[in-house]
Amino acid sequence: MTEMEKMRRGELADMSASDVQASFVHCKALLAKMRTMSMYDEGFRAVLEDLVPGIPATSVICPPFHCDHGHGIRLGKHVFVNANCTFLDGAYITIGDYTLVGPNVQIYTPHHPMNHIERRSSKEYAYPVTIGDDCWIGGGAVICPGVRIGDRCIIGAGSVVTKDVPDDSLAVGNPAVVK
Repeated sequence: MTEMEKMRRGELADMSASDVQASFVHCKALLAKMRTMSMYDEGFRAVLEDLVPGIPATSVICPPFHCDHGHGIRLGKHVFVNANCTFLDGAYITIGDYTLVGPNVQIYTPHHPMNHIERRSSKEYAYPVTIGDDCWIGGGAVICPGVRIGDRCIIGAGSVVTKDVPDDSLAVGNPAVVK
């Protein structure tokens, strides 16, 4: 099993491995190209589709955008990701149809070992994040590794989501609490 496969499966994976590094390099080159373009420029969509394979034609990610790999991001139809978002996609980040993601939202899948000696190595875990259909993620929200947000949820601006949020919920605060 490759280190990339371990990472995607939530196993301890070596981030210095050649397959993981090649993915980082490919992603960073595409992001650098995106930073020189407007989302209305000819060729922007092709770069975005190379970065996030399978992105539906009805979904958009506004630059600037930051991610680790790009190919770990799975977007539904009619998803809108506003400017300056960071998606650290060691594990898969899945966002359902008609979901709106505000500016400066951060979605993290990496999780470093808890033991300080183990953290000195280049190994880490990654846990998937799933956001359902018809959600609204307010600006500046942080979604932590392994979190599942159900359908039709609203996450308040600036909230830090550390636990799963059930369908049809409003969650706000740090840490986010379902209201």
